[in-house]
This record gives sequence, C-alpha cells and structure tokens, in this order.
Amino acid sequence: MFPVARAALSLTARSVQRAAVRQAHRKHEPDFHDKYGNLVLLGGAAVFTSVWAYVFTQLGMEWGLSPVGRITPKEWRE
Repeated sequence: MFPVARAALSLTARSVQRAAVRQAHRKHEPDFHDKYGNLVLLGGAAVFTSVWAYVFTQLGMEWGLSPVGRITPKEWRE
C-alpha cells in the first residue's frame, strides 16, 4: 500500500507544480473586478449613504425613548 500512496502523492505534487508553472507564465489580464471593483464599491456606498440620509432627514420621524403619554386613542364612533 505504501508504494501506491507514494506514487499518488508524487503524481499530485507533479500536477500541482505543472499548474503553478502554467499560471506563472500566463499573462494576467484585468477582468471586470480589477477594472471597476473599487468604483462599484464606492458607488454603492454613496447610494447607501444618500438613501439613509434621506430617510433620516425627510421622513419626519420623532426620535424619543418612549411613546407613553404622546399617543392618545381616537374617540369611538357609533
């Protein structure tokens, strides 16, 4: 069993070495994420910030710790 395992390990090591050599000689061409990744991230952060700024400033929410005493029930109509 030992020679079989040793042969399998050497085949695995050889294929890993071949893949590493193949990738080292390959020219790296920038893909979409390399070109526009930071721009998309900054754009998303700007949209996120502007939407929440609108929500916090224009919705007319009252910020308080407790609504007790501020909310009164409406009169019942029959």
